[in-house]
Amino acid sequence: MPDQDFLPDHDTDPRARRRSGRTPRTAGATDLAANPFRVDHDRVATSPFFARLAGVTQVISPTGSGLLVHNRLTHSLKVAQVARAIAERLNDRPELTGVLDKLGGCHPDVAEAAALAHDLGHPPFGHLGEQVLDRIARHRFGLPDGFEGNAQSFRIVTTTDVRGPAAVGLDLTAAVRAALLKYPWGRLAHPEPHPRTFAAPPRGAAEPADAPGTGSAKFSAYVTELEDLVQARAPFVGRLEPWQQTVEASVMDTADDIAYAIHDLEDFHRLGVLQHATVAAELGSWRRNAVELAGASTAELTAQSRRPGRSLELLRRRLHAKDAWAVDDEAFAAAVARVHSELVDGLLAVPFDGSVEAEQAVAQFSAGWTARLVDGVGVLTEPSTRSGHVVLASQQWHEVQVLKFVHRRFVLLRPDLALHQRGQARLLGTLVEALDAWLGDRHEADRLPRRLHDLVELADGEYRALAAREPRLLAGATGEHPTGRDEVRALVRGRAVVDFVASLTDSQAVALLDALSGRTGQLWTDTFVL
Repeated sequence: MPDQDFLPDHDTDPRARRRSGRTPRTAGATDLAANPFRVDHDRVATSPFFARLAGVTQVISPTGSGLLVHNRLTHSLKVAQVARAIAERLNDRPELTGVLDKLGGCHPDVAEAAALAHDLGHPPFGHLGEQVLDRIARHRFGLPDGFEGNAQSFRIVTTTDVRGPAAVGLDLTAAVRAALLKYPWGRLAHPEPHPRTFAAPPRGAAEPADAPGTGSAKFSAYVTELEDLVQARAPFVGRLEPWQQTVEASVMDTADDIAYAIHDLEDFHRLGVLQHATVAAELGSWRRNAVELAGASTAELTAQSRRPGRSLELLRRRLHAKDAWAVDDEAFAAAVARVHSELVDGLLAVPFDGSVEAEQAVAQFSAGWTARLVDGVGVLTEPSTRSGHVVLASQQWHEVQVLKFVHRRFVLLRPDLALHQRGQARLLGTLVEALDAWLGDRHEADRLPRRLHDLVELADGEYRALAAREPRLLAGATGEHPTGRDEVRALVRGRAVVDFVASLTDSQAVALLDALSGRTGQLWTDTFVL
Protein backbone atom coordinates (compact mmCIF):
# COMPACT_ATOMS: atom_id res chain seq x y z
CA MET A 1 0.00 0.00 0.00
CA PRO A 2 1.48 3.42 -0.94
CA ASP A 3 2.42 5.54 2.06
CA GLN A 4 0.43 8.74 2.66
CA ASP A 5 3.71 10.66 2.44
CA PHE A 6 3.80 9.93 -1.29
CA LEU A 7 0.54 11.80 -1.91
CA PRO A 8 1.58 15.47 -1.84
CA ASP A 9 -1.15 16.47 -4.31
CA HIS A 10 -3.82 15.23 -1.91
CA ASP A 11 -2.17 16.83 1.09
CA THR A 12 -2.47 20.26 -0.52
CA ASP A 13 -5.85 19.67 -2.16
CA PRO A 14 -8.60 21.51 -0.23
CA ARG A 15 -11.07 18.96 -1.58
CA ALA A 16 -9.26 16.26 0.41
CA ARG A 17 -9.43 18.13 3.72
CA ARG A 18 -11.60 16.32 6.24
CA ARG A 19 -14.32 17.71 8.49
CA SER A 20 -11.91 17.53 11.43
CA GLY A 21 -9.32 19.53 9.49
CA ARG A 22 -7.08 16.49 8.98
CA THR A 23 -5.22 16.06 5.70
CA PRO A 24 -4.44 12.67 4.13
CA ARG A 25 -1.06 12.69 5.88
CA THR A 26 -2.77 12.97 9.29
CA ALA A 27 -5.89 10.87 8.56
CA GLY A 28 -6.96 7.79 10.51
CA ALA A 29 -4.17 5.26 10.98
CA THR A 30 -6.56 2.32 10.60
CA ASP A 31 -7.71 3.21 7.06
CA LEU A 32 -6.55 0.68 4.49
CA ALA A 33 -6.61 2.78 1.31
CA ALA A 34 -4.07 5.45 0.36
CA ASN A 35 -6.36 7.59 -1.76
CA PRO A 36 -8.38 9.81 0.63
CA PHE A 37 -11.49 9.55 -1.49
CA ARG A 38 -11.24 5.77 -1.52
CA VAL A 39 -10.92 5.96 2.27
CA ASP A 40 -14.28 7.75 2.30
CA HIS A 41 -15.81 5.02 0.14
CA ASP A 42 -14.58 2.40 2.61
CA ARG A 43 -15.80 4.32 5.65
CA VAL A 44 -19.31 4.56 4.20
CA ALA A 45 -19.35 0.92 3.08
CA THR A 46 -18.38 -0.32 6.56
CA SER A 47 -20.76 1.94 8.46
CA PRO A 48 -23.64 0.23 10.30
CA PHE A 49 -25.90 2.95 8.89
CA PHE A 50 -25.08 1.56 5.45
CA ALA A 51 -25.64 -2.04 6.54
CA ARG A 52 -29.10 -1.18 7.93
CA LEU A 53 -30.23 -0.14 4.43
CA ALA A 54 -30.65 -3.85 3.65
CA GLY A 55 -33.71 -3.72 5.90
CA VAL A 56 -35.18 -0.44 4.65
CA THR A 57 -37.92 -0.14 2.05
CA GLN A 58 -37.21 0.99 -1.49
CA VAL A 59 -40.87 0.88 -2.59
CA ILE A 60 -42.32 -2.07 -0.68
CA SER A 61 -40.92 -3.55 2.50
CA PRO A 62 -38.27 -6.21 1.79
CA THR A 63 -39.63 -8.23 4.72
CA GLY A 64 -43.16 -8.46 3.40
CA SER A 65 -42.89 -9.06 -0.34
CA GLY A 66 -42.21 -12.78 -0.33
CA LEU A 67 -39.87 -12.27 -3.27
CA LEU A 68 -36.55 -10.55 -3.84
CA VAL A 69 -37.04 -6.83 -4.38
CA HIS A 70 -34.65 -3.92 -4.20
CA ASN A 71 -34.05 -2.41 -0.80
CA ARG A 72 -32.18 0.80 -0.04
CA LEU A 73 -28.85 -1.01 0.11
CA THR A 74 -29.10 -2.74 -3.26
CA HIS A 75 -30.44 0.52 -4.72
CA SER A 76 -27.41 2.39 -3.32
CA LEU A 77 -25.01 -0.19 -4.75
CA LYS A 78 -26.54 0.24 -8.20
CA VAL A 79 -26.43 4.02 -7.95
CA ALA A 80 -22.75 3.78 -6.97
CA GLN A 81 -22.02 1.52 -9.94
CA VAL A 82 -23.72 3.93 -12.36
CA ALA A 83 -22.14 7.02 -10.76
CA ARG A 84 -18.63 5.61 -11.14
CA ALA A 85 -19.29 4.67 -14.76
CA ILE A 86 -20.54 8.19 -15.54
CA ALA A 87 -17.57 9.86 -13.82
CA GLU A 88 -15.07 7.63 -15.59
CA ARG A 89 -16.63 8.29 -18.99
CA LEU A 90 -16.64 12.04 -18.46
CA ASN A 91 -12.97 11.91 -17.48
CA ASP A 92 -12.18 9.89 -20.60
CA ARG A 93 -13.39 12.74 -22.83
CA PRO A 94 -10.38 15.06 -23.47
CA GLU A 95 -12.61 17.99 -24.43
CA LEU A 96 -14.11 17.99 -20.92
CA THR A 97 -10.85 17.99 -18.94
CA GLY A 98 -10.60 21.76 -18.65
CA VAL A 99 -14.31 22.18 -18.03
CA LEU A 100 -14.39 19.64 -15.19
CA ASP A 101 -11.31 21.16 -13.54
CA LYS A 102 -12.80 24.66 -13.77
CA LEU A 103 -16.02 23.48 -12.12
CA GLY A 104 -14.20 21.83 -9.21
CA GLY A 105 -13.36 18.31 -10.36
CA CYS A 106 -15.00 14.98 -11.09
CA HIS A 107 -13.21 12.13 -9.30
CA PRO A 108 -14.80 8.66 -9.77
CA ASP A 109 -14.07 7.70 -6.14
CA VAL A 110 -15.85 10.84 -4.90
CA ALA A 111 -18.92 10.20 -7.03
CA GLU A 112 -19.04 6.55 -5.99
CA ALA A 113 -18.63 7.30 -2.27
CA ALA A 114 -21.38 9.94 -2.37
CA ALA A 115 -23.66 7.52 -4.22
CA LEU A 116 -23.11 4.85 -1.55
CA ALA A 117 -23.97 7.41 1.16
CA HIS A 118 -26.86 9.24 -0.50
CA ASP A 119 -29.64 7.19 1.14
CA LEU A 120 -28.11 6.65 4.60
CA GLY A 121 -30.76 8.90 6.11
CA HIS A 122 -33.80 7.13 4.70
CA PRO A 123 -36.01 6.09 7.63
CA PRO A 124 -38.09 2.91 7.92
CA PHE A 125 -40.58 2.47 5.06
CA GLY A 126 -38.72 4.74 2.64
CA HIS A 127 -40.32 7.91 1.28
CA LEU A 128 -43.50 7.29 3.25
CA GLY A 129 -41.50 7.27 6.50
CA GLU A 130 -39.79 10.47 5.39
CA GLN A 131 -43.13 12.23 4.97
CA VAL A 132 -44.48 10.98 8.30
CA LEU A 133 -41.38 11.96 10.27
CA ASP A 134 -41.30 15.39 8.63
CA ARG A 135 -44.91 16.05 9.60
CA ILE A 136 -44.33 14.89 13.18
CA ALA A 137 -41.04 16.78 13.53
CA ARG A 138 -42.61 20.08 12.46
CA HIS A 139 -46.04 19.86 14.05
CA ARG A 140 -45.40 17.85 17.21
CA PHE A 141 -41.91 19.05 18.13
CA GLY A 142 -41.75 22.44 16.41
CA LEU A 143 -38.55 21.68 14.49
CA PRO A 144 -38.48 24.38 11.77
CA ASP A 145 -36.60 22.16 9.32
CA GLY A 146 -38.53 19.00 10.20
CA PHE A 147 -37.12 15.84 8.64
CA GLU A 148 -35.64 15.25 5.20
CA GLY A 149 -33.86 12.11 4.05
CA ASN A 150 -31.04 13.94 2.27
CA ALA A 151 -30.40 16.20 5.27
CA GLN A 152 -30.47 13.14 7.53
CA SER A 153 -27.82 11.47 5.36
CA PHE A 154 -25.60 14.54 5.71
CA ARG A 155 -26.22 14.60 9.49
CA ILE A 156 -25.17 10.95 9.76
CA VAL A 157 -21.84 11.36 7.95
CA THR A 158 -20.97 14.61 9.76
CA THR A 159 -22.47 14.06 13.20
CA THR A 160 -24.29 10.94 14.39
CA ASP A 161 -22.21 8.08 13.00
CA VAL A 162 -19.55 7.44 15.64
CA ARG A 163 -17.30 5.09 13.66
CA GLY A 164 -15.01 7.83 12.37
CA PRO A 165 -11.59 8.52 13.94
CA ALA A 166 -12.99 11.43 15.99
CA ALA A 167 -16.15 9.58 17.09
CA VAL A 168 -18.24 12.33 15.48
CA GLY A 169 -19.39 11.49 11.99
CA LEU A 170 -17.23 9.68 9.47
CA ASP A 171 -14.80 12.60 9.05
CA LEU A 172 -15.16 12.51 5.27
CA THR A 173 -13.33 14.75 2.81
CA ALA A 174 -14.85 18.04 1.69
CA ALA A 175 -15.31 16.70 -1.85
CA VAL A 176 -17.40 13.70 -0.77
CA ARG A 177 -19.45 15.71 1.71
CA ALA A 178 -20.13 18.32 -0.99
CA ALA A 179 -21.05 15.57 -3.45
CA LEU A 180 -23.61 14.33 -0.97
CA LEU A 181 -25.38 17.70 -1.09
CA LYS A 182 -27.94 17.02 -3.78
CA TYR A 183 -29.85 20.11 -2.60
CA PRO A 184 -27.09 22.38 -1.21
CA TRP A 185 -29.29 24.62 0.91
CA GLY A 186 -31.23 24.51 4.18
CA ARG A 187 -34.99 24.39 4.41
CA LEU A 188 -35.40 28.03 5.42
CA ALA A 189 -31.89 29.41 5.90
CA HIS A 190 -28.71 29.52 3.76
CA PRO A 191 -27.65 30.57 1.28
CA GLU A 192 -28.79 34.15 0.84
CA PRO A 193 -30.75 34.82 -1.25
CA HIS A 194 -32.40 31.48 -0.61
CA PRO A 195 -33.06 29.55 -3.85
CA ARG A 196 -36.73 29.05 -2.98
CA THR A 197 -37.18 32.77 -3.77
CA PHE A 198 -35.90 32.47 -7.35
CA ALA A 199 -38.28 33.03 -10.25
CA ALA A 200 -37.29 29.54 -11.46
CA PRO A 201 -36.12 27.73 -8.30
CA PRO A 202 -33.68 24.82 -8.58
CA ARG A 203 -35.32 21.40 -8.56
CA GLY A 204 -36.57 20.74 -5.03
CA ALA A 205 -36.01 24.30 -3.77
CA ALA A 206 -39.58 25.56 -4.23
CA GLU A 207 -42.03 25.43 -1.34
CA PRO A 208 -44.77 22.79 -1.54
CA ALA A 209 -47.87 24.31 -3.15
CA ASP A 210 -50.03 23.07 -0.28
CA ALA A 211 -47.66 24.31 2.47
CA PRO A 212 -46.62 27.91 1.80
CA GLY A 213 -44.15 29.40 4.26
CA THR A 214 -42.66 26.04 5.27
CA GLY A 215 -39.48 26.39 3.20
CA SER A 216 -38.00 24.24 0.46
CA ALA A 217 -39.58 20.87 -0.24
CA LYS A 218 -36.13 19.28 -0.52
CA PHE A 219 -32.89 20.31 1.15
CA SER A 220 -29.65 18.68 2.25
CA ALA A 221 -28.74 20.18 5.63
CA TYR A 222 -30.53 20.91 8.89
CA VAL A 223 -29.67 24.07 10.83
CA THR A 224 -27.46 21.91 13.05
CA GLU A 225 -25.22 21.08 10.06
CA LEU A 226 -25.11 24.42 8.22
CA GLU A 227 -21.51 25.02 9.29
CA ASP A 228 -20.61 21.59 7.91
CA LEU A 229 -22.31 22.51 4.63
CA VAL A 230 -20.31 25.74 4.37
CA GLN A 231 -17.06 23.94 5.18
CA ALA A 232 -17.71 21.20 2.61
CA ARG A 233 -18.50 23.77 -0.08
CA ALA A 234 -15.49 26.01 0.67
CA PRO A 235 -13.26 24.52 -2.10
CA PHE A 236 -15.94 25.34 -4.67
CA VAL A 237 -16.47 29.00 -3.79
CA GLY A 238 -15.95 31.09 -6.93
CA ARG A 239 -16.38 28.02 -9.13
CA LEU A 240 -20.07 27.33 -8.52
CA GLU A 241 -23.06 29.31 -7.37
CA PRO A 242 -23.89 28.58 -3.70
CA TRP A 243 -27.10 26.77 -4.71
CA GLN A 244 -25.52 24.67 -7.50
CA GLN A 245 -24.56 21.05 -7.09
CA THR A 246 -20.90 20.17 -7.49
CA VAL A 247 -20.17 18.14 -10.61
CA GLU A 248 -19.79 15.01 -8.48
CA ALA A 249 -23.13 15.68 -6.75
CA SER A 250 -24.70 16.09 -10.18
CA VAL A 251 -23.19 12.76 -11.27
CA MET A 252 -24.65 11.08 -8.17
CA ASP A 253 -28.06 12.71 -8.75
CA THR A 254 -28.14 11.60 -12.39
CA ALA A 255 -27.09 8.07 -11.43
CA ASP A 256 -29.88 7.96 -8.84
CA ASP A 257 -32.43 8.89 -11.52
CA ILE A 258 -31.13 6.23 -13.89
CA ALA A 259 -31.15 3.43 -11.30
CA TYR A 260 -34.57 4.40 -9.98
CA ALA A 261 -36.10 4.54 -13.46
CA ILE A 262 -35.03 0.98 -14.24
CA HIS A 263 -34.78 -1.31 -11.23
CA ASP A 264 -38.22 -0.63 -9.73
CA LEU A 265 -39.77 -1.67 -13.04
CA GLU A 266 -37.78 -4.90 -12.78
CA ASP A 267 -39.14 -5.57 -9.29
CA PHE A 268 -42.78 -5.09 -10.15
CA HIS A 269 -42.52 -7.08 -13.35
CA ARG A 270 -41.12 -9.94 -11.25
CA LEU A 271 -43.98 -9.59 -8.77
CA GLY A 272 -46.60 -9.59 -11.53
CA VAL A 273 -47.81 -6.12 -10.50
CA LEU A 274 -46.75 -4.30 -13.67
CA GLN A 275 -49.33 -5.60 -16.14
CA HIS A 276 -48.82 -5.66 -19.89
CA ALA A 277 -52.41 -4.73 -20.78
CA THR A 278 -52.73 -1.59 -18.65
CA VAL A 279 -49.33 -0.15 -19.57
CA ALA A 280 -49.91 -0.96 -23.25
CA ALA A 281 -53.30 0.74 -23.17
CA GLU A 282 -51.91 3.93 -21.62
CA LEU A 283 -48.94 4.33 -23.95
CA GLY A 284 -50.75 3.04 -27.04
CA SER A 285 -53.78 5.28 -26.55
CA TRP A 286 -51.61 8.36 -26.18
CA ARG A 287 -49.66 7.52 -29.31
CA ARG A 288 -52.84 6.99 -31.35
CA ASN A 289 -54.67 10.04 -30.02
CA ALA A 290 -51.85 12.50 -29.24
CA VAL A 291 -53.29 15.32 -31.37
CA GLU A 292 -56.80 14.94 -29.94
CA LEU A 293 -55.52 14.75 -26.36
CA ALA A 294 -53.36 17.85 -26.89
CA GLY A 295 -56.54 19.78 -27.66
CA ALA A 296 -58.36 18.74 -24.48
CA SER A 297 -58.44 21.00 -21.44
CA THR A 298 -56.37 20.11 -18.41
CA ALA A 299 -59.55 19.97 -16.31
CA GLU A 300 -61.08 17.49 -18.73
CA LEU A 301 -57.97 15.31 -18.75
CA THR A 302 -57.80 15.35 -14.96
CA ALA A 303 -61.44 14.30 -14.65
CA GLN A 304 -60.80 11.44 -17.09
CA SER A 305 -57.33 10.50 -15.81
CA ARG A 306 -58.24 6.83 -15.41
CA ARG A 307 -58.95 6.55 -19.12
CA PRO A 308 -55.92 5.41 -21.15
CA GLY A 309 -53.65 8.13 -22.48
CA ARG A 310 -54.94 10.96 -20.30
CA SER A 311 -52.37 10.63 -17.50
CA LEU A 312 -49.51 10.53 -20.00
CA GLU A 313 -50.77 13.71 -21.65
CA LEU A 314 -50.91 15.35 -18.22
CA LEU A 315 -47.26 14.34 -17.72
CA ARG A 316 -46.31 16.03 -21.00
CA ARG A 317 -47.97 19.23 -19.81
CA ARG A 318 -46.31 19.11 -16.39
CA LEU A 319 -42.92 18.80 -18.08
CA HIS A 320 -43.68 21.90 -20.14
CA ALA A 321 -44.71 23.79 -17.01
CA LYS A 322 -41.73 22.77 -14.84
CA ASP A 323 -38.92 22.02 -17.29
CA ALA A 324 -39.61 24.12 -20.38
CA TRP A 325 -35.84 24.45 -20.86
CA ALA A 326 -35.57 20.72 -21.56
CA VAL A 327 -38.88 19.41 -22.87
CA ASP A 328 -39.41 18.76 -26.57
CA ASP A 329 -42.62 17.25 -27.94
CA GLU A 330 -40.90 15.26 -30.68
CA ALA A 331 -38.43 13.80 -28.19
CA PHE A 332 -41.30 13.02 -25.82
CA ALA A 333 -43.19 11.15 -28.55
CA ALA A 334 -40.04 9.23 -29.49
CA ALA A 335 -39.49 8.33 -25.83
CA VAL A 336 -43.02 6.98 -25.51
CA ALA A 337 -42.48 4.93 -28.65
CA ARG A 338 -39.18 3.47 -27.38
CA VAL A 339 -40.60 2.60 -23.95
CA HIS A 340 -43.62 1.03 -25.64
CA SER A 341 -41.37 -1.07 -27.86
CA GLU A 342 -38.85 -2.20 -25.24
CA LEU A 343 -40.97 -2.34 -22.08
CA VAL A 344 -44.46 -3.22 -23.30
CA ASP A 345 -43.68 -5.24 -26.44
CA GLY A 346 -40.44 -6.54 -24.92
CA LEU A 347 -40.17 -7.14 -21.19
CA LEU A 348 -43.87 -7.20 -20.26
CA ALA A 349 -45.00 -9.24 -23.26
CA VAL A 350 -44.21 -12.50 -21.42
CA PRO A 351 -45.17 -12.79 -17.72
CA PHE A 352 -42.26 -13.40 -15.37
CA ASP A 353 -42.23 -17.08 -14.33
CA GLY A 354 -38.75 -17.49 -12.84
CA SER A 355 -37.42 -19.36 -15.86
CA VAL A 356 -33.99 -18.85 -17.37
CA GLU A 357 -35.64 -17.10 -20.30
CA ALA A 358 -37.51 -14.73 -17.99
CA GLU A 359 -34.38 -13.94 -15.97
CA GLN A 360 -32.42 -13.24 -19.15
CA ALA A 361 -35.14 -10.91 -20.39
CA VAL A 362 -34.98 -8.88 -17.16
CA ALA A 363 -31.16 -8.78 -17.27
CA GLN A 364 -31.11 -7.67 -20.90
CA PHE A 365 -33.72 -4.98 -20.27
CA SER A 366 -31.84 -3.63 -17.27
CA ALA A 367 -28.37 -3.74 -18.80
CA GLY A 368 -29.51 -2.33 -22.14
CA TRP A 369 -31.33 0.62 -20.63
CA THR A 370 -28.57 1.38 -18.13
CA ALA A 371 -25.95 1.45 -20.88
CA ARG A 372 -28.15 3.61 -23.10
CA LEU A 373 -28.79 6.18 -20.38
CA VAL A 374 -25.17 6.30 -19.19
CA ASP A 375 -24.05 6.83 -22.80
CA GLY A 376 -26.37 9.84 -22.94
CA VAL A 377 -24.73 11.78 -20.11
CA GLY A 378 -22.97 15.06 -20.87
CA VAL A 379 -21.85 18.30 -19.22
CA LEU A 380 -23.34 21.80 -19.48
CA THR A 381 -21.10 24.72 -18.62
CA GLU A 382 -24.03 27.06 -17.96
CA PRO A 383 -27.05 24.96 -16.98
CA SER A 384 -30.52 26.20 -16.17
CA THR A 385 -31.31 26.72 -12.48
CA ARG A 386 -33.46 23.60 -12.86
CA SER A 387 -30.49 21.44 -13.83
CA GLY A 388 -27.08 20.39 -12.62
CA HIS A 389 -23.95 20.57 -14.75
CA VAL A 390 -24.21 16.85 -15.55
CA VAL A 391 -27.25 16.06 -17.67
CA LEU A 392 -28.79 13.39 -19.81
CA ALA A 393 -29.05 14.07 -23.53
CA SER A 394 -32.50 15.27 -24.57
CA GLN A 395 -33.75 11.91 -25.83
CA GLN A 396 -32.59 9.95 -22.80
CA TRP A 397 -33.95 12.62 -20.43
CA HIS A 398 -37.42 12.20 -21.94
CA GLU A 399 -37.12 8.42 -21.74
CA VAL A 400 -36.35 8.60 -18.02
CA GLN A 401 -39.45 10.78 -17.50
CA VAL A 402 -41.63 8.20 -19.27
CA LEU A 403 -40.10 5.25 -17.39
CA LYS A 404 -40.65 7.01 -14.05
CA PHE A 405 -44.21 7.81 -15.12
CA VAL A 406 -44.95 4.13 -15.72
CA HIS A 407 -43.65 3.29 -12.25
CA ARG A 408 -45.68 6.00 -10.57
CA ARG A 409 -48.89 5.47 -12.54
CA PHE A 410 -49.03 1.68 -12.34
CA VAL A 411 -47.26 0.95 -9.04
CA LEU A 412 -47.13 3.87 -6.63
CA LEU A 413 -50.76 4.90 -7.17
CA ARG A 414 -52.18 1.43 -6.59
CA PRO A 415 -54.84 1.35 -3.81
CA ASP A 416 -53.43 -1.88 -2.32
CA LEU A 417 -50.03 -0.22 -1.89
CA ALA A 418 -51.70 2.82 -0.35
CA LEU A 419 -53.53 0.56 2.11
CA HIS A 420 -50.24 -1.02 3.16
CA GLN A 421 -48.53 2.36 3.49
CA ARG A 422 -51.27 3.92 5.59
CA GLY A 423 -50.71 1.18 8.14
CA GLN A 424 -46.98 1.86 8.12
CA ALA A 425 -47.58 5.60 8.58
CA ARG A 426 -49.77 4.93 11.60
CA LEU A 427 -47.13 2.60 13.03
CA LEU A 428 -44.39 5.23 12.78
CA GLY A 429 -46.56 7.92 14.33
CA THR A 430 -47.45 5.67 17.26
CA LEU A 431 -43.80 4.68 17.72
CA VAL A 432 -42.70 8.32 17.94
CA GLU A 433 -45.42 9.04 20.51
CA ALA A 434 -44.39 6.04 22.62
CA LEU A 435 -40.70 6.99 22.57
CA ASP A 436 -41.47 10.62 23.37
CA ALA A 437 -43.58 9.52 26.33
CA TRP A 438 -40.74 7.29 27.55
CA LEU A 439 -38.31 10.15 27.18
CA GLY A 440 -40.60 12.36 29.27
CA ASP A 441 -40.95 9.84 32.11
CA ARG A 442 -38.47 11.03 34.73
CA HIS A 443 -38.81 7.75 36.63
CA GLU A 444 -37.45 5.86 33.61
CA ALA A 445 -34.66 8.27 32.69
CA ASP A 446 -31.97 5.80 33.76
CA ARG A 447 -33.42 3.01 31.63
CA LEU A 448 -33.67 4.78 28.29
CA PRO A 449 -32.03 2.99 25.34
CA ARG A 450 -28.43 4.15 25.47
CA ARG A 451 -28.53 5.22 21.83
CA LEU A 452 -31.55 7.47 22.50
CA HIS A 453 -29.88 8.89 25.62
CA ASP A 454 -26.75 9.75 23.61
CA LEU A 455 -28.81 11.40 20.88
CA VAL A 456 -30.57 13.57 23.47
CA GLU A 457 -27.21 14.73 24.83
CA LEU A 458 -25.97 15.47 21.31
CA ALA A 459 -29.08 17.47 20.34
CA ASP A 460 -29.07 19.30 23.67
CA GLY A 461 -25.61 20.68 22.99
CA GLU A 462 -26.49 21.60 19.42
CA TYR A 463 -29.76 23.41 20.08
CA ARG A 464 -28.58 25.24 23.20
CA ALA A 465 -25.60 26.54 21.25
CA LEU A 466 -27.84 27.67 18.37
CA ALA A 467 -30.32 29.32 20.76
CA ALA A 468 -27.47 31.33 22.29
CA ARG A 469 -25.52 32.09 19.11
CA GLU A 470 -28.00 32.19 16.20
CA PRO A 471 -31.61 31.96 17.47
CA ARG A 472 -32.90 33.07 14.07
CA LEU A 473 -32.01 29.62 12.74
CA LEU A 474 -34.53 28.07 15.14
CA ALA A 475 -37.37 30.28 13.92
CA GLY A 476 -40.06 28.56 11.88
CA ALA A 477 -42.61 30.07 9.52
CA THR A 478 -43.87 32.35 12.34
CA GLY A 479 -40.48 34.01 12.68
CA GLU A 480 -40.47 33.55 16.47
CA HIS A 481 -37.18 32.52 18.08
CA PRO A 482 -37.67 29.58 20.50
CA THR A 483 -35.02 30.56 23.03
CA GLY A 484 -36.88 29.61 26.24
CA ARG A 485 -35.74 26.54 28.15
CA ASP A 486 -38.93 24.55 27.50
CA GLU A 487 -39.00 25.53 23.83
CA VAL A 488 -35.41 24.44 23.30
CA ARG A 489 -36.04 21.21 25.24
CA ALA A 490 -38.91 20.39 22.85
CA LEU A 491 -36.56 20.81 19.89
CA VAL A 492 -33.96 18.61 21.58
CA ARG A 493 -36.43 15.82 22.30
CA GLY A 494 -37.85 16.04 18.81
CA ARG A 495 -34.53 15.80 17.02
CA ALA A 496 -33.32 12.98 19.28
CA VAL A 497 -36.48 10.88 18.82
CA VAL A 498 -36.51 11.50 15.07
CA ASP A 499 -32.80 10.61 14.78
CA PHE A 500 -33.46 7.43 16.75
CA VAL A 501 -36.48 6.29 14.73
CA ALA A 502 -34.75 7.15 11.45
CA SER A 503 -31.90 4.80 12.38
CA LEU A 504 -34.19 1.75 12.52
CA THR A 505 -34.87 -0.84 9.85
CA ASP A 506 -38.47 -1.64 8.90
CA SER A 507 -38.52 -4.77 11.06
CA GLN A 508 -36.87 -3.02 14.01
CA ALA A 509 -39.56 -0.33 13.96
CA VAL A 510 -42.29 -2.98 14.00
CA ALA A 511 -40.62 -5.02 16.75
CA LEU A 512 -39.88 -1.99 18.90
CA LEU A 513 -43.50 -0.81 18.77
CA ASP A 514 -44.70 -4.33 19.58
CA ALA A 515 -42.48 -4.31 22.66
CA LEU A 516 -43.51 -0.81 23.76
CA SER A 517 -47.21 -1.57 23.33
CA GLY A 518 -47.05 -4.92 25.14
CA ARG A 519 -48.07 -6.91 22.07
CA THR A 520 -45.16 -9.32 22.40
CA GLY A 521 -44.19 -11.55 25.28
CA GLN A 522 -40.68 -12.03 23.96
CA LEU A 523 -38.10 -10.27 26.12
CA TRP A 524 -35.19 -10.22 23.68
CA THR A 525 -36.28 -9.09 20.22
CA ASP A 526 -34.59 -7.80 17.09
CA THR A 527 -35.02 -4.23 18.29
CA PHE A 528 -31.26 -3.73 18.55
CA VAL A 529 -30.54 -0.23 17.30
CA LEU A 530 -27.44 1.65 16.21
